[in-house]
Amino acid sequence: MLSLVLMALALCLAFVRLCLGPSLPDRVVALELFSSVIVGIIGVVAIATDVPSLLDVAIVMALMAFMATIGFARFLERGGPRDD
Repeated sequence: MLSLVLMALALCLAFVRLCLGPSLPDRVVALELFSSVIVGIIGVVAIATDVPSLLDVAIVMALMAFMATIGFARFLERGGPRDD
């Protein structure tokens, strides 16, 4: 239970950084952190409830988050809009 509370706190802090981030790259990093914490929460819930199929969901979420991060990085690398 303590790990879920700490991850929920991390999720809230990442959401604040996502909304207030001073630049677009900061927001991309916050989005990656947000998705990583979500995957961690799903993993903890899977272990706590003994539902192994939730681990498959966590793996799929991690892969989708990774692909989204790569997409954002390529977008920024090719000269996407930057708010410096």
